[in-house]
Amino acid sequence: MSLTTPPHSIDAERWVLGSLLIDKDGIIHVANLLSRDDFYDPAHSIVYEAILDLYSRNRPIDSITVREVIDDQKKLESIGWNIFLAGLMEAVFTSANIFQYAQIVKNKSILRKLIRAGNEIIMNGYDEATETTELLEKSEKSLFGVTQTFIQNKLVPIRDILNARYEEFAAIHADPELVDRHTISTGYASFDAKLWGFKRWDLIILAARPSMGKTAMALNFAQNVAKKWRNVAVFSLEMSKEQLTDRLIAAAMSVDSWKLQKWKLSEDEFSRMGDALEVLSRAKIYLDDSPAGEWLLSIKSKARRLKMESGLDLIIIDYLQLMSSGNSMNRVQEVSDISRWLKSLARELDVPVVALSQLSRWVEARPDKRPVMSDLRESGSIEQDADIIAMIYRDDYYNEFSEIPGVTNVMIRKNRNGPTWQIDLKFEKSQQKFYELERTQQQEHEYSGE
Repeated sequence: MSLTTPPHSIDAERWVLGSLLIDKDGIIHVANLLSRDDFYDPAHSIVYEAILDLYSRNRPIDSITVREVIDDQKKLESIGWNIFLAGLMEAVFTSANIFQYAQIVKNKSILRKLIRAGNEIIMNGYDEATETTELLEKSEKSLFGVTQTFIQNKLVPIRDILNARYEEFAAIHADPELVDRHTISTGYASFDAKLWGFKRWDLIILAARPSMGKTAMALNFAQNVAKKWRNVAVFSLEMSKEQLTDRLIAAAMSVDSWKLQKWKLSEDEFSRMGDALEVLSRAKIYLDDSPAGEWLLSIKSKARRLKMESGLDLIIIDYLQLMSSGNSMNRVQEVSDISRWLKSLARELDVPVVALSQLSRWVEARPDKRPVMSDLRESGSIEQDADIIAMIYRDDYYNEFSEIPGVTNVMIRKNRNGPTWQIDLKFEKSQQKFYELERTQQQEHEYSGE
């Protein structure tokens, strides 16, 4: 084959189409694998499109019905149907190897798409008028589009899944410490006792009113996870990298954050800073404060790259309502799109995603200001997509003379794989740090669910 001729196999394409015409069930084996664009010969694309049309309408697939569809589309003459059909019937006498030939067609199609993506990248490289970051984004998107076409999901027999799960259970039974490979500890025993840590693929929504402490809690999670030598990516659409870092330093030092902002550290505190910075420098925490305008694709691209290069165990996004999908016509629908995208991100990268969310101001209008599910702003499908929804409430946020200052109720309003419940933590706002309450003070509450 010439270097100037795109990869293709006319024989494989003809075999696939011929097999589909002589075997009424043949389409079942290839419908999820091939699209019309996978065929190199334009005539073959037309025939396959007609077959898919019949399949979608539950009509029989044979030479007569396919001809009718193509005739209705006024495309018979363009493919020379009679000669074409005679060639197929002469070449194909069995459909036994249809899937193997379909794979050949698919692989050739992927190679052509890869060549097109490569050509696009080359052309982008000559475009000096466009920002380099934008060109890199376009290039990565082109390659990602090719990789997506290669993903072949299919139904899996439960037997295969059971075998894999048994091996996992057996390994953990023999060595209980291996459970850490399958869960991400939050660093809070009260959390982990109920949730057993964050599960891979989980979408966790952490919701609260402004200044309630949700960003601090998320950063505490990040620090605790990083202590286990795991990689954490923090995407902040609200705060700069420097602001996030200052909060991490304050929490690591257990010092008032305002002292860092005002450069008011005592000699003892300043001497302790060196130790805190050394610990943080070893933490595998990666921060990103890119403008909100880059949103979804940028986050996925950076997270995917980090996982490939260094590994990735947890993603934190602050916060959901600042994200945009580009659907500006309907904000509720847009947030719904984003929540589904976040769940898809968790599944694709096989890591838990913690997304912070604002609660509606209607909370303030109620006598009982403890948040419930309906308080999620522009909730859309958040309730359906999330695996865990945690809501934060502090009495001293609303009551200046609260008898329990700093005590924070973390209410799990949704737990896809377990009960809903509440734990209490101690929030030192000045340090931007949450602590476990003493066991004698710890109260856990079981809910019946909503």
